[in-house]
Amino acid sequence: MEPQSLAFRERAARALADPVLETALRRLETGWQEGRTRAAAALPEFEALRDAAVAIKNHVLANLDLYLEIFEERFRAAGGVVHWARDAAEARAIALEICRAVGAKTVTKSKSMVAEEIGLNPFLEANGLRVVETDLGEYIVQLAGEVPSHLVGPAVHMTRERIAELFARHHGGPPKEDSAALVAEARRVLRQRYLEAEVGITGANFLVAETGSVVTVTNEGNAELTQGLPRVHLVITSIEKLVPTVEDAFTLLRLLARSATGQEFSGYTTFLTGPARPGDRDGPKEMHLVLLDNGRSAMVGGPFREMLRCIRCGACMNHCPVYLAVGGHAYGWVYVGPMGSVLTPQFAGLERTWTLPHASTFCGRCQEVCPVRIPLPKLMRLWREEAHRRHLPPPTARFGLSAWGFLARRPALYRLATRLAAAGLGLLGRRRGRFSRLPLAAGWTASRDFPVPSGPTFRALWRTRGRP
Repeated sequence: MEPQSLAFRERAARALADPVLETALRRLETGWQEGRTRAAAALPEFEALRDAAVAIKNHVLANLDLYLEIFEERFRAAGGVVHWARDAAEARAIALEICRAVGAKTVTKSKSMVAEEIGLNPFLEANGLRVVETDLGEYIVQLAGEVPSHLVGPAVHMTRERIAELFARHHGGPPKEDSAALVAEARRVLRQRYLEAEVGITGANFLVAETGSVVTVTNEGNAELTQGLPRVHLVITSIEKLVPTVEDAFTLLRLLARSATGQEFSGYTTFLTGPARPGDRDGPKEMHLVLLDNGRSAMVGGPFREMLRCIRCGACMNHCPVYLAVGGHAYGWVYVGPMGSVLTPQFAGLERTWTLPHASTFCGRCQEVCPVRIPLPKLMRLWREEAHRRHLPPPTARFGLSAWGFLARRPALYRLATRLAAAGLGLLGRRRGRFSRLPLAAGWTASRDFPVPSGPTFRALWRTRGRP
């Protein structure tokens, strides 16, 4: 998928004018936002778990080479095959080779953002394979010819009515109004696909170095059917998913569902250790794992290292006022919301994505709710600084920042300029009391009026009242 992030403003404007999207996104505030608040309040050790999770992830990143070697050794000892991919092209080629080796025609796949990152589905389809998403949300967006708009809820931007129309068009029959009937219909269609598939592809929430295990987390059980029924199970994941021990995995699992949807635990949490062994009644005959780098090694030694702590819970976007206003598709690539505004420039290049770090109010809510305490505003600020250094924003934006910086470094001049500006605006707007248009403030006045300044400035009040 080619990034379309440079068109963020245009895509966001279309999203803001979409009342259906507004209704769909509002469910995140009343659902997952409130759910996380309740789940965190109900667990006295929640903050201590967050601290422990930060320590686990930092320890792994400081010793990543060691844990990768240990995991590879244990995974192979359990009967699996490890493949190393430096970039997306290598990962896609490995996946295609594995599918061709068993003569696969149909591939089932559970939700995997890494697979989205490397553009796996269109590549396999272009090479003659039928790829069927089995996560309900992913299946819906696949039918719609779209990409996921959220890490946890790929189809969170859709209404039930639109889903019913999609199902009727692709499955036949009249649209169903009941959500349970829609789920039953998807289950009926997908059941046959599970039985037809020669290869099942999953991602991994965690990789356990101690045992060589792959951990998957779903609420539908589709990952279990995807990895257990076909002859070959292929895991495609990235190098930072490692944790040292099973105990460490459970520490992170206790945070994952609570932060994502407010559940204590997801419906299905599965530890997979190698293919079926002699005497096992089910399971794949072969298990392959592709470990993707795709720029992550460079992050380990750079200023964005903390981003590799991310456990893909989606909490940052559930609480982000920008994401909740425009949805995921406005970001123009795989990763969305605050975490996407940090990751996308890293993976797709800042020249093609510099607008995303600016898609933030810097309210700090994303950092506040992140289960592994990633300083997302700080990391977005680093990208903003780098974009400014490379002269990527338009000249007017760079000039405005330079002018503000000039004044901010000269307090007396700053105070004089703000007093003059406030007085001038007060004089110009004294009759109406507001501005519907204002030079250099079109982003504000496009959707609301700008009030005429009245009374003393904030700095004057600060001097008068003193610090609280």
